[in-house]
Amino acid sequence: MMFAAGLGIPVFAALNSGLGQQLGGPVAATAVTFAIGFVVAAAMLAFTGFPEPAAFTFEKPWLWIGAVVMLFYATSVAYSAPRIGLGNAIFFVLLGQIVAAAIIDHFGLLGSIQSAITPKRALGLVVMAVGIYLARKPV
Repeated sequence: MMFAAGLGIPVFAALNSGLGQQLGGPVAATAVTFAIGFVVAAAMLAFTGFPEPAAFTFEKPWLWIGAVVMLFYATSVAYSAPRIGLGNAIFFVLLGQIVAAAIIDHFGLLGSIQSAITPKRALGLVVMAVGIYLARKPV
């Protein structure tokens, strides 16, 4: 499932970027994308069941920031991909994901399982970062 989600990231980036060009801007594309996503998610909830109203609390306010992070990603990729190329945009996203994931895991942030960065893991992260750099296309 996660591999399929990974495959979807550059597909989403290409589609949202193209929609941004068609609509005249990345914010418009992101707004349309989120609106369609909302309608589809609401339809899915109609079949799977809506959360209880009591579940909508702000005991952990940081959990609600994910929507803003996704908004930033969608708008950024719609803006950047036509300028630096889809491959480069996704390579930088991937590099950011690796760095953020390592930091989140190392410190057990945001409720994740803590997994320290060992020398072996650090080497793996460096190798991945070098691979991403080598895979970039010149602009």
